[in-house]
Amino acid sequence: MASDRRASWLKGVLDLLVLASLTAGENYGYEIAKDLAEAGLGQIKGGTLYPVLNRLEEAGLVTAEFRVTERGPGRRYYRLTDQGRRTLAEQGGLWLNFNDSVRAVLAKGLTEAGSPEGKVR
Repeated sequence: MASDRRASWLKGVLDLLVLASLTAGENYGYEIAKDLAEAGLGQIKGGTLYPVLNRLEEAGLVTAEFRVTERGPGRRYYRLTDQGRRTLAEQGGLWLNFNDSVRAVLAKGLTEAGSPEGKVR
């Protein structure tokens, strides 16, 4: 059940996480998924990630370029656009404000419930 909740929480913020992962520079899907997993978000499968990348590209928030490699299959590299940076700044700020509100309500509820997790990290 916990993993089901994490998946639904992630679905609501994955677009922003992908945009944020591209602020350091261009990258391809596998590496984006790996970076997000290393950040503690769990494994994000291609069937989840690539539709997000396609949607972001269609919205003009990222650009993509296919490159042939010497060994193995070619890769599609994604780069954040100026519009993507603006969207990340705006929507990321809104998400952080929402997150603060959720944390405050949860912290109060956990404290009142006498839970040892009453202190939200």
